[in-house]
Amino acid sequence: MARSADTPTTRELARRLLAYETAEAGAAKTDTQAVSRVCDKLRRPLTTLAGIAGFRSLLARALTLAQKESPDIGGWAVKPDGSLEGLNGEAAQSGAVLIAQLIGLMITFIGESLTLRLLHDVWPDVVGSEINSGRNKSNERAEQSQDKPVADRSIWT
Repeated sequence: MARSADTPTTRELARRLLAYETAEAGAAKTDTQAVSRVCDKLRRPLTTLAGIAGFRSLLARALTLAQKESPDIGGWAVKPDGSLEGLNGEAAQSGAVLIAQLIGLMITFIGESLTLRLLHDVWPDVVGSEINSGRNKSNERAEQSQDKPVADRSIWT
């Protein structure tokens, strides 16, 4: 079963990134400009990693997933250079959905560690190591036990 790329943790991180960009830009900037700024700041490292076509594909997929939850962003589109167009005044909530989907897809395709590193490189004051991709402690223990030799596994005794 496929896991959704959007989790409560990625949604919260997306809100924090948008709030940071809104504060950095000043009161005269709108929520739509914060969404553009977040996407633009992610474009450089992701283009270096996957090329412009890879970044456009990732952002376009995130937009498609976000449009299912927020139909009011149906007019948004990804331009050939990877920037967004058609942003309207509905960005406050919908922008967080888009950014959360983008972060979730990054975690899916390049992994949590590299995603966190890229996000921290761009926003060192905002991003820490708190993403856990919605995993719980029992999943983490199960993953750790897979690294042990078979003789050390308690299920075999």
